[in-house]
This record gives sequence, structure tokens and C-alpha cells, in this order.
Amino acid sequence: MHGTSTIPLGQAVRHEWALDWSQLTVNHGAFGATPKVVMAAQTAWRDKMEAQPSVFMRSILPNALRASATALAAFLKVEGQDVTFVDNATTGCNAVLRSLDLKPGDDILLHGQAYGAVANTARYVAARTGARVVIAELQFPDVDPGGFVGRFAACLTPQTRIAIIDHVTSPSALVLPVADIARICREAGVPLLVDGAHGPGQVEIDLPAIDADWYVGNCHKWLAAPKGCAFLWARRDRQANLHPTTISHGFGGGYLAEFDWTGTRDATAQLSIEAALAFHEHLGGQALRHRNIALAREAGELLAGHLGTTVGNAGHEAAMAMVRLPLQSGPFTKERATALRGRLLDEFATDAPLHAHPSGIWVRVSAHAYNEIGDYEKLAEICSKLARTA
Repeated sequence: MHGTSTIPLGQAVRHEWALDWSQLTVNHGAFGATPKVVMAAQTAWRDKMEAQPSVFMRSILPNALRASATALAAFLKVEGQDVTFVDNATTGCNAVLRSLDLKPGDDILLHGQAYGAVANTARYVAARTGARVVIAELQFPDVDPGGFVGRFAACLTPQTRIAIIDHVTSPSALVLPVADIARICREAGVPLLVDGAHGPGQVEIDLPAIDADWYVGNCHKWLAAPKGCAFLWARRDRQANLHPTTISHGFGGGYLAEFDWTGTRDATAQLSIEAALAFHEHLGGQALRHRNIALAREAGELLAGHLGTTVGNAGHEAAMAMVRLPLQSGPFTKERATALRGRLLDEFATDAPLHAHPSGIWVRVSAHAYNEIGDYEKLAEICSKLARTA
């Protein structure tokens, strides 16, 4: 058993998705997968929009968008007036970083497992302003959460203008102690941005308890909302100087005015968040999250046992597991991981991401409502065959 739910999970709910079940799918963490009922809700919104576009954009969308933000805010344990929608977590991180008034000599603090797009944004902003990017060491799989907090704290200096931390790291599925990091940042007087791309729907989210300055999160991943549904939460004292990357008619009107209208766009993915939240609760809500974490743990142990390797993120309460492939030798490069992943798709009809680390090439497996232990038994056999011919 992996927790309880309102309905049977695994194969019993696969009819709820439009996924191609001829492929082995253990990669929900990449782009999610939107259930049919949520796609239907989005279609209904889109039909309403196209029935009278002008009326929809001017009279319906503003209130509907705020209602959706309020529903999402309740899930995050905050107020709707502090939540805005963005296309994805990277867009939200860009908004925060590009709103800062950085100068030569200022530092942007990242960590060693930061998401590539966010790290690139930090480098871009630093190059344009003369600031510097500083990296707090975070190796994988040699991870000591307590030691990492100390290393991160040691990198905070009077020159640090912003620190950025992942809630769950993308290349290594580590759940980082974001509340502890937020506390040491407050003590140092450094504002903190939490990149929660993998947070909502995978781990418990309590934004007041985390107490960061900004939090961005995707809803298309673990909440299974349509692609293009993500959010940015900002503490109220950070809102006045925060602007979207696209400046439009709302400029000067405040936080919500600027982010709610960035020009003509299809916001139906964001308007469908209530349907996604309802389906998440239908599957069990908190019980679903606990079940997915337990299933990922079991899957990791099964894979590592079959392959004779190790689980790299053992002890981290994530719905993803990192398992090292039993490759006899290097190179352990991104290029080799990409080539092997291509073979997984082409030769074995399997969607599972591979990540290169100095210690080896690791498969990251996700566990969502439609997965069951049999999926990972199949994956173990496939990874054995792949490794033997790699």
C-alpha cells in the first residue's frame, strides 16, 4: 500500500490520461501530463474566449484570472492578491532577477544543482550589470543537508543581493531545506528566491512556513495543469519593485495590474487550475503525494537492487528517485547521457531522463498516480540491457 486515495490508482486510472500507453512512461516530473478532465476544462474556457474574444478579454478574463489565483493561493496557504500567473517557473525567476537593481560588485548566490535555465538567467543578468554569480557547493550524490546549509550560509556576504535555492532539484531530485535556507538568509539580510518548479503537487507547500521573499512554481508538472500554468508569489514588501519581463498597459499600476495583463495571450491554461486542483484532490491530494513518494522510494530500491548500484537521493521525500546506471567506465558526460536516453526512446519505447554527474550517469524516475511498481520492474530489465550495450 502507498497511502490511501478516493479511487484505485495505477492502471486503474490510466484512462484519465491521453498518454500513449504503448510506451513506458516514468517521467512525469519533466512536463507533467494533463488529465482529460482538465483538458476539457481548458477547452471550455477556450470556446468561451473564442465565442466573443473582445468581451472575454475585457470583461471576463480579469475576474476569472483573479478567481483562479485565489483558488491556487488557498492551496499554497497564502492570499490571492500575492499570487500572479506566469508561463513557467523560469519566466517567474526571470521576472525576479531582471527586476533587481544590480551593480558591479554585487553577488547572485546559486548552488551546484541549480536548474540550468535559472543559472543561465543569473549569468545573463550578471553580465549586463557587472554583478557576479557565486556557487555554493552541492555535490551529487554526496549530499549532507545540514552541511549544505552551512556551506550556503558561508557564501552569504555583504555583497550578496539575492540567493536562489531549489525546493526540489531537477538534475538530482534532492528536496532541499528551503525553510532553513530562508532563515539564514533573513538573518544575513539577503532576499531569497525559491525555485519551486518541482514543488506543487509533489511535496507539501506551505509558503508562510517557508517564509522566503519570492517563490515560483509550476502547476503543469505534479498538479497536472495544462502547460503554461505556473505562478509567482511575492512577499508584499517585494511587490512594488517587481515587474514582468514583458511590460504592457499595466505598467505603473502595481503588481497585479502588471502581471495579469502582459498583452494578448491565451490564459486558458491558468484558468484551468481549479479543475487541476479538484482532480488532484479527487486522486487523494495529500494521500496521493505520500503514495507517490513511497512508490518512488520503492522504485529506486528495486532498480538499484536489480542493477547492483545505488539510489542517489535516498532519504529525500520526493516522488522521484535517482538510480545510477551500471556503466563499466566513462565518460560520464551530458552528451553520452543524451545518446543513451535516445536509445531508451528509440529501442525500448521508454521515457526516462538520464542525468550525467561526475559519479556516473543516473536515471531519474518519477512516480505519479498512473504509475505502479510493475513499471519499474520493466524499467529495471530495460536499463540492464541498455547498460550492457552502452
